[in-house]
Amino acid sequence: SIAILLYLVQKFKTADHWYPSDLQKRARVDEYLSWQHTNIRLKGSKLFLTKVMLPLLTGQPLPPEKLEFVTEELNVALKQFEEKFLQDKPFIAGSEVSLADLVALVELMQPVCAGYDLFEERPKLKEWRRRVEEAVGKELFQEAHQEIMNIKNL
Repeated sequence: SIAILLYLVQKFKTADHWYPSDLQKRARVDEYLSWQHTNIRLKGSKLFLTKVMLPLLTGQPLPPEKLEFVTEELNVALKQFEEKFLQDKPFIAGSEVSLADLVALVELMQPVCAGYDLFEERPKLKEWRRRVEEAVGKELFQEAHQEIMNIKNL
């Protein structure tokens, strides 16, 4: 949860870039963390549930129009994310990775794990992902997503 992440960042005195002391940068992180709940998280989770979990639980095939609808909802949120939060910056809060980037990428991995490569036709998003993975460490990032990446094999 966001509350737990904020607690941990402050308790363990992590590097300033994760949750900046600069009020403008921190406000940018807070703005994204608030926005993402009803946008990236909701739409990405909905696509994951619709495409992977519902067919798995019900044994019924997915109606194509339902998948198309939830995919388009996510695409709208992704466009807003690129235009409002990424703009022309390397990271959401500016020149360094923050909790906002970490939370964003983790949420975007759900649709990717469901087989929807949302980075494929979005070069700005793809480059941002590369930068976030490098900042976190590619090996750690892959380890964190190992289980969910195999969910389609159930």
